[in-house]
Amino acid sequence: MQALKGFKDILPDEAVLWQRVERTAREVFRRYGFDEIKVPILEKTGLFARSIGEATDIVEKEMYTFTDRNGESITMRPEGTAPVLRAFIEHSLHLRRPINRLFTVGPMFRHERPQKGRLRQFHQLSVEALGTDHPRLDAEVVAMAHQLLVELQLQAELQLNSLGCPACRPAYRTRLVEFLRGHQEQLCDDCRRRVESNPLRVLDCKSANCRRLNADAPAILDSLCTPCEEHLAQVRRDLDALQIPYTMNPFMVRGLDYYTRTTFELLTDALGAQSAVGAGGRYDGLIKQLGGPDLPGIGFATGMERLVLLLQEQAATAADGPDLFLACLGEPAAAYGFTLLQQCRQAGLSAQMDIQGRGLKSQMKQADRLNARQVLIIGEDELNAGQAVLRDLNSKEEHQLNLDDRLAGLLAASVKAGSDI
Repeated sequence: MQALKGFKDILPDEAVLWQRVERTAREVFRRYGFDEIKVPILEKTGLFARSIGEATDIVEKEMYTFTDRNGESITMRPEGTAPVLRAFIEHSLHLRRPINRLFTVGPMFRHERPQKGRLRQFHQLSVEALGTDHPRLDAEVVAMAHQLLVELQLQAELQLNSLGCPACRPAYRTRLVEFLRGHQEQLCDDCRRRVESNPLRVLDCKSANCRRLNADAPAILDSLCTPCEEHLAQVRRDLDALQIPYTMNPFMVRGLDYYTRTTFELLTDALGAQSAVGAGGRYDGLIKQLGGPDLPGIGFATGMERLVLLLQEQAATAADGPDLFLACLGEPAAAYGFTLLQQCRQAGLSAQMDIQGRGLKSQMKQADRLNARQVLIIGEDELNAGQAVLRDLNSKEEHQLNLDDRLAGLLAASVKAGSDI
């Protein structure tokens, strides 16, 4: 038996990196005032048809949709924004505070061609800030996405654009459709279909011919109304004030229908062809469209798989190992060590020991493979003397410690202080 195509097991060595990404994200998001929300994997299909758009590839081709036993159409969530907004509306979260800052972490599902960093079950950190259309919130959300990568020690290029609003985008859409109709023979099959149904998606096509054609297409920045121009200008001023580097990309669009005004992507070429590790933007009409209050919002999502791949490619992090490994020689030492192991864990240490009675050389190899920080070596002589050797596996320094009731607490205090015994 093997896993389904596009579905991947996350094995223990890799799970360490996933944990690091989630731990770092939660800490960064906490500093920016974001609260975690957990939403179901299954939602009514209509939620995504209304939010993402009927003419998108996601709704037309990629969603995992089925009819349940009650005859209702159910979909496994393909993205995180719509479920969070459904929960926001259902539970009237807008009544608790003027601006709601929310994030969720979990799996999403799309039936598309599996490739490096893109699977049919993939995982996202999805962030939403709801309640105001002030451009400073845009800059704050972009800054948080940028800070997440900084703290993961990852490099990515920030690209910025505006998709306008319902007042100015129709005129741009008309200009773009006229341009595309005049060059349909150069478009791929999918983009010929998109010209009438979703022309902005043509600008996001990865086909070489379409990309060359798009370079000559009209730019949306030339069609912005005055309020959209002013909004974008303020976002740029705020990003400049925060000293966050970015480039303008007037042909960057998002794949979902609900985006307006500010859009952004964090791009890297460390995984081969340039690809996004994070992307998002403003969606001011979406909450109302889903039946909620007329409140604006902005958000972004980062793909966990791609972040983990970048960590692996750049060797930016080492696997976390136990704080302490107990190497015990002989049964009396093993019995003592087993009790000490529990005491160390109760004191807050991550600790492991060999329970198979192997020799010291084998146990030291095991500690090294586990990437343990320190090893406490206990044998018959150590028990008789009431002292044992603590060895730091990084500095190779050794210290004699008394084997008494204070030992577990002493070891834990040392690790928490970030210092050696």
